[in-house]
Amino acid sequence: MHRTKLAPTLEGCPVGTTLTAISGKWKGILLYHLMESPRRFNEFRKLYPNITPFMLTLQLRELERDGLVHREAYNEVPPRVEYSLTAFGRTLEPMILFMKEWGETYGDQLEEARNRVK
Repeated sequence: MHRTKLAPTLEGCPVGTTLTAISGKWKGILLYHLMESPRRFNEFRKLYPNITPFMLTLQLRELERDGLVHREAYNEVPPRVEYSLTAFGRTLEPMILFMKEWGETYGDQLEEARNRVK
């Protein structure tokens, strides 16, 4: 079996690079919903009313900055902005789907473990 040499620091570790791109409470969730179709800001707010407008804006801007999400502003009244995954963002789909499956499979076990520690 081939073993990968682990990088000693976060800066030199590919896993750290990936986590940096999707870190944040909401980024993975936003990416998951963008896999289905482009979304507007208020659609995310309706899906997740607990996310503040500030945090939603921050997370979307970071995803856009990293080239994972495209922001399309339409010249309309009232203004309309849609967010969609870029081709680069779509490269994360297998990982996002795996995280979804893991959550469905092990969510109860994780919750039980956390409750034991309380």
